[in-house]
Amino acid sequence: MQTKTHINLDPAFRWLTLASGLAVLLLVGSILYTLVMGAMPALKHFGFGFLTSQEWDPAFMEFGALSSIYGTLASTAIGMLIAVPLSLVIALFLVEIAPPAVSRIVGGAIELLAAIPSIIYGMWGLFVFAPFMADHAQPWLASIAPGFALFQGPPMGIGMLSAGIILALMVLPFITSVTRDVFQMVPAVVKESAYGMGSTTWEVTRKVTIPYGIQGVVGACFLGLGRAIGETMAVTFVIGNRHEISASLFAAGNSIASTLANEFTEASDDLYLAALIELGLVLFGVTLVLQWAARWWLRRTARKLGAVR
Repeated sequence: MQTKTHINLDPAFRWLTLASGLAVLLLVGSILYTLVMGAMPALKHFGFGFLTSQEWDPAFMEFGALSSIYGTLASTAIGMLIAVPLSLVIALFLVEIAPPAVSRIVGGAIELLAAIPSIIYGMWGLFVFAPFMADHAQPWLASIAPGFALFQGPPMGIGMLSAGIILALMVLPFITSVTRDVFQMVPAVVKESAYGMGSTTWEVTRKVTIPYGIQGVVGACFLGLGRAIGETMAVTFVIGNRHEISASLFAAGNSIASTLANEFTEASDDLYLAALIELGLVLFGVTLVLQWAARWWLRRTARKLGAVR
């Protein structure tokens, strides 16, 4: 029987949820409006050429976003290519294979990694990881693929490859933690039924666990992608911060976030400041496009697995 309290609370709950949803749209719209208004001088001065030029010379008021866009996309791609498969493997190990005691210890360590501030990752990357890359990893990569364009140049330790790997280490705990929780929510009776029919652990994982939790995995990947594409301090420490596009992953580069972090306080001229704000607007747009593309691709993958209709 429906009580009077329930009847009175329903409209309030409906208006509260509606207001919360509209607040999100208002916040996004406010951010977009602020970016467009702040970037307007650069938009009028450089036009579409801002996106296609890699010139960045504050002394002559020449600004182009191409090298920063390339650095953002390249470092994010490297980070996601490393982090996503590793996260899935770790999550499956914790849920399907690891003994409960090991799962608790490793799971706690992953959650601890997720709580470390990004600037700590950046400092560790600069003082520990970059020397390791310069002394061991980069010379080894150059030796196994001599003449390969991606592995050419002096092994400096910092550069696009190091930034991508640091990004992977940063987003890996987030993707792993969410994916593990999603896989743990797969009903035990479903997996036990598959085992009862003679399926192996690999078959249960591939045909039951992953398809059942694929939408949660998609959400975890979105979370990691959003974190990677806008990461600032960790990337700034190890990417090299040079406004040039190079085919080599060993070469120094920059990203939109690292450029903003390095130069925002130096922008004394209005056009310089507007160019940096336009970079922020570009990052906003790139994030929207990547989110849409990733959602489309992952939903297509989910349909093939039979998890989304």
